[in-house]
Amino acid sequence: MTLKTRINMPVLIEQLAEDANWLNQDKHHNITLSIDKSFGVVGVETEIKSACSNLIANAIAYTPSQGEIHISWQRKGSQMCFTVTDNGPGIKPEHINRLTERFYRIDKSRSRNTGGSGLGLAIVKHVLHHHNAELRINSQWNEGSDFSIYFDSADTVNL
Repeated sequence: MTLKTRINMPVLIEQLAEDANWLNQDKHHNITLSIDKSFGVVGVETEIKSACSNLIANAIAYTPSQGEIHISWQRKGSQMCFTVTDNGPGIKPEHINRLTERFYRIDKSRSRNTGGSGLGLAIVKHVLHHHNAELRINSQWNEGSDFSIYFDSADTVNL
């Protein structure tokens, strides 16, 4: 079992945002950040990095060119929350609860366009289960989506 350590989330998120610029070369999205630099979490850094980067990569893949993507790390009540918000096509309500199922695809043809396997959000959910964290998905059809990871207050650390 991998040891959990203190993760400097602001630094991790800034690195992920920098990496996202490479993924974003063709689509030219406007990616913005809003980061509370005073908090981190306790966890397995490679796993948390994987979960967060998956949400960013999905936003880039599914948001039409020159869209808006906002990445935030903020306190919400007693929890810390990592959120990726986009102004992409959104997700119809009947698909939301199934998105974290292995191999679930909203539209089979989208896998050809985005290169997805239908495993990304299932892996995110699995990682978050090991970290006492929760994935929350809010989406409005034709308006965009918010994918948020809420970390338990017991796993939040001051930086």
